[in-house]
Amino acid sequence: MGMASQIAEREDNIVVEDLRDYMYGPLRFTRTDLVAITIQRGRDFGLRSYTEVRKALDLPPVKTFEDINPELNNINPQLLHDVAELYNRDISKLELFPGGLLESLDGPGPVFSAIILDQFERIRNGDRFWFENKQNGLFTDEEIQTIRNMTFHDILVAVTTAEANDIQTNVFFWRDGDPCPQPAQLNASVLYPCTNATKLNYFDGYKAGFGIFIIVLFLFPVVSFLVACMVAYLRKYRYRKFQRRRKAGAKTEEPAVGITAHEWQGHKKPLNPVSVEVDEKSRLQVYDRSAAAPRCLNLGNQDYLDIHLSNDHHRKALLLKVPKEYDLVLFFDDESKRTAFVKHLRPVVTDVGQEIRVREMREKELLKEALTKEQRAQIVETFIRHAFSKVLEIEKCDAGDMSGVSREKAREVLQCELTASEFADALGLKPDSLFVDSMFTLADKDGNGYLSFQEFLDVMVIFMKGSPEEKSKLMFSMNDIGGTGFLSKEEFARMLRSFIEISNGALSKSQAEEGIKALMEAAGFNDKEKISWEDFHYLLRDHEKELQFAQLNVKGMEKQGKKRMSRDQRVSFICPANRSSTSTPKVYVKPKREQYIRNPVQQKIQHFKRFIENYRRHIVCFIIVYGISAGVALERCYHYGLQAESTGIPETSAVGIIVSRGSAAAISFLFPYMLLTVCRNLITLCRETFLNRYIPFDAAIDFHRFMAMTAIILAVVHSLGHVVNIYIFSISDLSILSCLFPKVLSNNGSEIPLKWSWWFFQTVPGMTGVLLLFVFSFMYVFASHYFRRISFRAFWVTHYLYVVVYTLTVIHGSFALLQEPRFFIYLIPPALLFLLDKLISLSRKKVEIPVVRAELLPSGVTHLEFKRPQGFVYRSGQWVRIACLMLGTDEYHPFTLTSAPHEETLSLHIRAVGPWTSQLRELYTEESLFELGAYPKLYLDGPFGEGHQEWIDFEVSVLVGGGIGVTPFASILKDLVFKSSIKSKIQCKKVYFIWVTRTQRQFEWVSDIIREVEEMDTQELVSVHTYITQVAEKFDLRTTMLYVCERHFQKVWNRSLFTGLRSVTHFGRPPFVSFFSSLQEVHPEVGKIGVFSCGPPGLTKNVEKACQQMNKRDQAHFMHHYENF
Repeated sequence: MGMASQIAEREDNIVVEDLRDYMYGPLRFTRTDLVAITIQRGRDFGLRSYTEVRKALDLPPVKTFEDINPELNNINPQLLHDVAELYNRDISKLELFPGGLLESLDGPGPVFSAIILDQFERIRNGDRFWFENKQNGLFTDEEIQTIRNMTFHDILVAVTTAEANDIQTNVFFWRDGDPCPQPAQLNASVLYPCTNATKLNYFDGYKAGFGIFIIVLFLFPVVSFLVACMVAYLRKYRYRKFQRRRKAGAKTEEPAVGITAHEWQGHKKPLNPVSVEVDEKSRLQVYDRSAAAPRCLNLGNQDYLDIHLSNDHHRKALLLKVPKEYDLVLFFDDESKRTAFVKHLRPVVTDVGQEIRVREMREKELLKEALTKEQRAQIVETFIRHAFSKVLEIEKCDAGDMSGVSREKAREVLQCELTASEFADALGLKPDSLFVDSMFTLADKDGNGYLSFQEFLDVMVIFMKGSPEEKSKLMFSMNDIGGTGFLSKEEFARMLRSFIEISNGALSKSQAEEGIKALMEAAGFNDKEKISWEDFHYLLRDHEKELQFAQLNVKGMEKQGKKRMSRDQRVSFICPANRSSTSTPKVYVKPKREQYIRNPVQQKIQHFKRFIENYRRHIVCFIIVYGISAGVALERCYHYGLQAESTGIPETSAVGIIVSRGSAAAISFLFPYMLLTVCRNLITLCRETFLNRYIPFDAAIDFHRFMAMTAIILAVVHSLGHVVNIYIFSISDLSILSCLFPKVLSNNGSEIPLKWSWWFFQTVPGMTGVLLLFVFSFMYVFASHYFRRISFRAFWVTHYLYVVVYTLTVIHGSFALLQEPRFFIYLIPPALLFLLDKLISLSRKKVEIPVVRAELLPSGVTHLEFKRPQGFVYRSGQWVRIACLMLGTDEYHPFTLTSAPHEETLSLHIRAVGPWTSQLRELYTEESLFELGAYPKLYLDGPFGEGHQEWIDFEVSVLVGGGIGVTPFASILKDLVFKSSIKSKIQCKKVYFIWVTRTQRQFEWVSDIIREVEEMDTQELVSVHTYITQVAEKFDLRTTMLYVCERHFQKVWNRSLFTGLRSVTHFGRPPFVSFFSSLQEVHPEVGKIGVFSCGPPGLTKNVEKACQQMNKRDQAHFMHHYENF
């Protein structure tokens, strides 16, 4: 009754608040807006605009917003004005729904009325059961008429218990006098307020778990790093244990002499076990574990002996104050031993008329009172710096300004006197060196066994600023012990011996005696009984320049002083000028450089041009690889950003989808084609083809690293993109997800999406993706340079996980969650080539190679000579991989062949620097071979090519080898000489071999190879230069005489005193820029010079810098190929 009598508002263009803000919505939004939804739905379905619909319904056109509803415009003109502004007064843009609402004033307007009428007529005419359809025979004419006359009032009375008078005849309108009157018209004020909108966030309760899981993913590299650290620690521990076990037999412990104690050397330093004893000369000898006497304290040169004893902590500590030296602090096992030591000192001190002053104090104060070795070293360093600041033009700040130091401390520095051992340490020499002994005796004018500030200064002035005559006279006086002005032959030989000792073992005793004999013979001293200073100075006549610039390099002061010339300016030799026995062209290290000087802009341009020329193949390949990667990535980004609108995926998670699919496309290209960079056999074969002119096969491993790093970065980006996707999917309605992924999800009407954990752990892409990240973290961490060097086996094992990586990647994309799988398309071509390369290696690895000869050389080098397999063809400079199953592992390690291609056997020189190489050396010792009965056999894989084999493609090649890095050049030198001996046509006309070694005695086997090359090199194709870095450069006064001996020996015997070779021996590090400059002078017609270096990174880096410096000029182009170990 109420619905029939309740007075409601008439139809108008106003949508009530209930429908505008509080209409029911989907599950995630409990309320929504009917008007907004209707307008958006019309746009989604492409409904025509309001004006187009009027035209389609044959209604009169409307040209302005005011014409839509003139009556409404009179009542509320502001409403139509505001609507017009929303559409920029362009009525053609007005949607159907708002236009139809604006027509309504007292019921539907013309458009809605026409649409309703049209829809009604279409439904009626299409309904065969319509009551007015006489053709269906359902109703008679009378029944049709009865139905037409029936009203809603009749229906309500018929279906309810209401009487006819209880409801008005026209139930839709109530008028005065009708039954069931209402007190007032219904309005919003008498209604209950609508419930406010609430939201259901699908992600509530899962935020913490999602965040923790993402953090765990980022911790994968951290976990793998910790595991790698543990593996490295265990590897180091086992290696040290192996070394200790190997040295256990050779190491013998000598019984301790005197009283045992522990020496305290400073805070935070371990106690050093020592034994102390007083000898017959009243000197206190302090022995370490090896029973050597590193320290000797003279107790007889002081009036009294100060001893401080600790009176706490079990009374174990003792401090012996030593004037002019650092103090001696001893910890004894108990007080009785300390008392015995003091009693042991008393009779010795009493015999020389001294007394002992004993004081007791707390142990903490005793240690604070002691002058430690470090503190003494600081005083000595300041002492030396201030001495040099008096001699050279050094700023006070460089010399250690004492303006801020206390007066007592400054006095302590200036009153400091150097001991012989401190003086030797300052010169970088051994305390028992004859040179130190002679020089210290000469400088110690008062003979007290110490050098005062003035005594030290007097000697330094002559050494640093004296004339050649003064320096040679000082060296002569150092050995003229009697001051007679003459030296006997024995004294002169002793002087030469003192200089030769400075080489720190670079010469053996026999070599030293040969050098002395040659020098005396060359100088004509054999017929003289006595040698004067004039004779000695005449001996140095050809080395006036060396003596002029020679200075005494003191530790810590090498780079000080403005007047010191740079080595590149001073060095004037690569090939001696007076060598008449050879026709080798002179190579000067100081060329004429003025004509090459350009302005900086021209140098930069020239440098850039040479860089492009040097690396043009690298640049082209780099552009191709990364261009393809960028292309496939951009294609996928463009597709999902602009072309995949029909799928609905971009609108759901545009950023995440674009990022993940673009990076996945690039990864799909990089990971498969990365395999080509490690196909060693195919690369070696391709080197011999025309492809070597277009592809830089030398940089295969570098490209492998670049591609791998790019791929892992893109893998992380890909993962982050999917993290965004999974978050979006976790808050999207199930109806939307079922539309996006119909193969995976179905709409069950719940609207609640699946949790984030489902995407990670219950889908194939999620599980394989997490596993891939875990595997990547281990592969990449163990492939880093540090861990690869420490534990090659761990790197080897983890890198074999590439099989797991490619398997998981294929499975990862096969689920076709977003697109059809494509990875296999990129994988098949390179995988087939990689499989072929592996089959070639496997066919060789099965063959055991018998070792013919094994020799253990000095410096931990093992020489292995083994049988050459049938059909084994290689070029000089190539390398192989070997394995030895007797070591309990099948891992292969790379080594360069030192044999030449024409030799019947293969040879390797392997230096023991790690666990595997050390164990291999141990396997070929006499003890191991006696137990085994025969040489352990090897497994061989190779040969493989590298840049060094291209030496033959240059007219002039420079080979630079450092340490064990000379191995590829040993093969090259022998091959070059052999080819020239059989008149083989080769492009290379000259080879300069620079051998940089700490001492030639480290690698005597190289000297043997070079000696063999020199004997066979009849056409003088090879020029060898040896640089011994253990000996200071020749402009250090300590080694000037050593240099003189070397030159005189070379002059007399036509071979080096150090190496026994005809090649030139130099001291210090090679000046590569000067050397390369001289090559341009000697070979002006050569356009390209090949530079090949192998050794530690520092060496190859210096060579690279020198090549870059030379390539700034417009003369010969230096092309550098290097290999680090």
